[in-house]
Amino acid sequence: MTRKTRLYLIRHGEVVGAGTPRYNGHADVGLTDRGLDQYHQLKGRFAGIRLAACYSSDLTRCATGARILGGHFGLEPLLDSSLRELNIGIWEGMTWAEIIARYPAEWEARLADIVNYRVPEGENLLDLQARAMPAIRRIVDRHRGEEVLVVAHGGINRLILLDAIGAPLGALFNIEQTYACLNIIDYYEDGKAVVMLLNG
Repeated sequence: MTRKTRLYLIRHGEVVGAGTPRYNGHADVGLTDRGLDQYHQLKGRFAGIRLAACYSSDLTRCATGARILGGHFGLEPLLDSSLRELNIGIWEGMTWAEIIARYPAEWEARLADIVNYRVPEGENLLDLQARAMPAIRRIVDRHRGEEVLVVAHGGINRLILLDAIGAPLGALFNIEQTYACLNIIDYYEDGKAVVMLLNG
């Protein structure tokens, strides 16, 4: 095995409106009190770990947690819009029930082709992959032999995990990402990636 970079990949804490299925996308929704508490509880998972850097989506639900966790290590988070959630276009902020009622044909079209279908004014999974994975590769290359924290979103985390195990984008929802979950991925210099923990 060659030298590795360990990536601690976290999904943001619980957000306002949790419990009702909806697409938040780039909408800058806030955290609940429970969501804030989840970040503080996560500090215990990093006992004995030396983080070299902390990166985060620039949306509030991630950036707030990155400041909490990064501050625990004396690190100022580096905010990156490339790590934002999938832009879901005109559906942003809408519940699934609202979308099904207003856009039934488009809803079915997306279910039929989760990878390629692009919601009007939004992105598809290929767009997200093209935006997010170069950012992850830059982080890994910048921190060879180190351990880094990334705070991001459910959709983008699933995409990063699928890439690590070499699975197709169509399997996106075969991976669960609960609020404030922790994933660990080791990236080796020879290009190999190993998922050490998923949805912890």
